[in-house]
Amino acid sequence: MRFRPYAWMPRPLKWLSRMVTVLVVFGLILAGAGIWTVRASFPQLEGELKVAGLTGKVTVYRDKTGIPHIYADSPNDLFIAQGYVHAQDRFFEMDFRRHVTAGRLSEMFGSATLPEDKVIRTMGWRKVAEEELPLLSEQTRLYLDAYAKGVNAWMGQNKGFAGKSLEYAILQFTAAGYEPEPWTPVDSIAWLKAMAWDLRSNMEDEIGRALAASKLPRGRVEQLWPGYPFDTRQPIVTRGSVTERGFDQSEEPVKTVANTGTGTGTGTRLGTGTNTGTGTGTGTGTGTGRDTGTGTGTDTGTGTGTGTNASTETNTGVTVGALTRAAEAMRVVPSLMGDSEDGSGIGSNSWVVSGKHTTSGKPLLANDPHLSGGMPSVWYQTGLHCRTKSAKCPFDVTGFTFSGVPGVIIGHNDKISWGFTNLAPDVTDLYLERLRDDSFLFMGNWKPLVTRIETIKVAGHEPVELKVRETMHGPIISDVMSDVKDTLPGTAKIFNAEADAVALKWTALDPGSTVDAIFALDTAQDWQQFRAAASKFDVPAQNLIYADTEGNIGYQAPGKIPVRTRGDGTWPVPGWTGEYSWQSTIPFDELPSVYNPPEGYIVTANNAVIDPERYPHMLTKDWSYGYRSQRILDRLQEALKKGKVDATTMSDVQQDTRNDFAPFLVPKLMDVKVAGPSEDARRLLDGWDYSQDADSGPAAYFNAVWRHLLIETFNDDLPENAWPGGGGRWFEVVRVMLDRSDDAFWDDTRTSIKETRDDMLRRAMAAAYDELSARLGPDVKAWRWGDLHSLKLVNQSFGTSGIAPVEWLFNRGPFPVGGGKDAVNATSWDPQQDYTVTSLPSMRMIVDLADLDKSQWINLTGASGHAFHDNYWDQAPLWASGKTTPMLAREESIKKAAAHTLTLTP
Repeated sequence: MRFRPYAWMPRPLKWLSRMVTVLVVFGLILAGAGIWTVRASFPQLEGELKVAGLTGKVTVYRDKTGIPHIYADSPNDLFIAQGYVHAQDRFFEMDFRRHVTAGRLSEMFGSATLPEDKVIRTMGWRKVAEEELPLLSEQTRLYLDAYAKGVNAWMGQNKGFAGKSLEYAILQFTAAGYEPEPWTPVDSIAWLKAMAWDLRSNMEDEIGRALAASKLPRGRVEQLWPGYPFDTRQPIVTRGSVTERGFDQSEEPVKTVANTGTGTGTGTRLGTGTNTGTGTGTGTGTGTGRDTGTGTGTDTGTGTGTGTNASTETNTGVTVGALTRAAEAMRVVPSLMGDSEDGSGIGSNSWVVSGKHTTSGKPLLANDPHLSGGMPSVWYQTGLHCRTKSAKCPFDVTGFTFSGVPGVIIGHNDKISWGFTNLAPDVTDLYLERLRDDSFLFMGNWKPLVTRIETIKVAGHEPVELKVRETMHGPIISDVMSDVKDTLPGTAKIFNAEADAVALKWTALDPGSTVDAIFALDTAQDWQQFRAAASKFDVPAQNLIYADTEGNIGYQAPGKIPVRTRGDGTWPVPGWTGEYSWQSTIPFDELPSVYNPPEGYIVTANNAVIDPERYPHMLTKDWSYGYRSQRILDRLQEALKKGKVDATTMSDVQQDTRNDFAPFLVPKLMDVKVAGPSEDARRLLDGWDYSQDADSGPAAYFNAVWRHLLIETFNDDLPENAWPGGGGRWFEVVRVMLDRSDDAFWDDTRTSIKETRDDMLRRAMAAAYDELSARLGPDVKAWRWGDLHSLKLVNQSFGTSGIAPVEWLFNRGPFPVGGGKDAVNATSWDPQQDYTVTSLPSMRMIVDLADLDKSQWINLTGASGHAFHDNYWDQAPLWASGKTTPMLAREESIKKAAAHTLTLTP
């Protein structure tokens, strides 16, 4: 997210304010008052503190990295203490996040953040969180209440801006007199909406197709979203299918329940369940599931159409003006959980190896979610321990938490461990709407829009009123952009009718039970309890991997995933016909699952979950293309040929930097005739092993060539919002094109000649040399990937203020790093900008189920959110060098490693 707190000021006042701020900040830093202001909010880590609401003593041990392990005698005391400790280290981050999720950033930063607030208010994250709270179990609500008490106890002891965090001192320049409100359970729940938003699956792909179609025919658009290469990239689940009993993991597929209906269809018909409705659609239709051949089926809706359901040729230009506004709206929403600005950074790796393949005889589990690199890290490491574990106090869990949310999100307890990667099912649909006054068209009738007025308080300004409009499909997200009418004349027509707006249907906008799932995961003791916990995990749908101390491993896909009446979710669809409604969600027992597979390992890295030939439901068509997952599989299989694996093997795989697309592109580059400086640079690739370590010269040159190849090949054909982001999808697009030297995309439409593949390869190599020689010098042997590819840790709130002294206070880095997009060590970058890291492994974890004390972990930054605290960024250099620290679990080990001991008393 990029916003500037001073953007609302007139230009002269803006510069005056900056000058004043610079003088004040320097004065604070140079004077004793500055030292006091910086250190005043550092937490007390030793001795004893009284905390309101506790019923007994709580002990907090912290090691030298500041990671707390909390010991209590009851869940009430445990979660009060977690809330208190989170607030000690990260309260400003928590306060900032709840303003994000409530659409209230402008209260803190002025009108500069109105676009973010308008988008989030339109979707109503906070409103949905309020609706979720009473639906949660009584036990969960008690835990949320206890956590809130702990946060508020800390707030009561730390009054005034200096006592809370340095950020509050700086905030006085944009929101003088700002005072945070007490914490509530809804504040915790709402943060999960931000997590769901950043892991929302294929929405950008859906918009991207439509935007690309404004300049290209449908066939060329679909070339830019190739199918998943099941022949070369293994899915997560390699056996099993859905039966009347649920998901069957037998080796051979079981015949699935047939679709029924009225109407006729010829060819491949995809659909799930029984489709019903009015009217008949004749032709080849695509939806969810799979029935192949000639037979009967139902295309539900009004009217007759031939072609591919929602995505006929008349649909490929879909309301470009409205969709452009929707795309812009999504880009201004803060990506606090994770994706990069080019939208290509969502991902993660996780895999688990059973004891038959490990030196210890027990499973090993690895996980590293790929998110944006914020300061502080999105994660906070914690141990939550009942002194005596029992049915009344069942917690003995260590792992990664979100500050602001009780419980552990990823980690292990005394019996099991689990990890997440983004399943990325298609849980969002964009509906094109026809509007008239305060009504929307649906199946020939005009129905009233649901409207509400949102009042947004703005620091330094009068409040802003926002009218939010909703159709039966969801909120109209295109309303949050300005000059709406000016963009509509150029919109394409669908079924001879213009669309006026875009509505969003998304599973996360319905109340769910994900918070229940957190505590159920934390206390699960075996596979059955783990699956029961997973069944509560509504959004975001994740790939969950599992291991336990008994030696079992498993995989479970959870989440609310829609079953569509018609359409496959890849294109925006007309909302007024009634044809494209969601029927239901896939039953949990029919979601893919694996337990103790015979090969003895499971790998998930956002690759396809299961071959659709084996599975009747539509999960998505927009998977990551399997470059990371296949590399992990290859590395594991290579290691197993040599013997057993250990935690060091797992860590080595996490650090793998190989670019698995390079073997396809480099031979083509080597075959092209070039001369002069480009030839000198190309020699770097001769004999390159395709690794992308920070000190690699070939990696620097290859990635520069890749960047310029994308820009030169595709930017002329596509609107700017659809320009390449450089991720695995573009690897696959170009991989296929490399064997078609005269593909239309190779031609530069801005010239009068017809370019071929070799012309563009030659041009890219020349441009790469020119760029790198200008940036790194003419000596190609001195080029290093890390000199281009660096990580700067930017504070979420003030890190992009535009005021150098303020940014100096809160930002850290840069660090040269290796890896790249869709390497296992996935340090992504945006080729439309430069090589700066945009998303990365936000943490790394390796759990050893033979001895939990031998587990390893690392966070991107540190435990503290206080600038200049010893633990603000102490883990960052370790992370950048690929190192980890002990993930201790036993009380005796934790006590021995403790650098600080704090007792909390009633």
